[in-house]
Amino acid sequence: MTEYRRNFVKGGSYFFTVALADRSQRLLVDHVDSLRQAFRHVKVLYPFSLDAIVVLPEHLHCIWTLLREDANYPERWRRIKAAFSRSLANSNSRSHSKMLKGERGVWQRRYWEHTLRDEGDWQRHMDYIHYNPVKQRLVKQVADWKYSTFHPYVEGGMYPENLGWKW
Repeated sequence: MTEYRRNFVKGGSYFFTVALADRSQRLLVDHVDSLRQAFRHVKVLYPFSLDAIVVLPEHLHCIWTLLREDANYPERWRRIKAAFSRSLANSNSRSHSKMLKGERGVWQRRYWEHTLRDEGDWQRHMDYIHYNPVKQRLVKQVADWKYSTFHPYVEGGMYPENLGWKW
């Protein structure tokens, strides 16, 4: 089996992409309140800053910044995925290996992680997150997608509301 190497930087900022096992489903937007509750619950137990997020029908992108002496993002993801999965009706068919591991089969087992190197890297990933619904052709303008941190950043003056990115 391939060895996955993760980078662990205490107090680091990370970009993540996390996807459903069945990419044809819309579970994340159909059950966005359950996803939000899973994040809130885990943030109480294992604090972190959720700098940005976009929730798409079958995957999400986000940026987290961990506390100064903490680099344990895998535990947070394990708990978020588990809490969200438990909130859903048990209707997914599962493979034998998922049953053996006690997995519900909602999420892909792995996720993409990128340690953000500097302010420019952080900003590029912020822009990528907020533009992604347009890139995925879910909306024509960034402001039209409601499952993102774009709107609070508009209110805070980081982005103009009529942002016209060209990808």
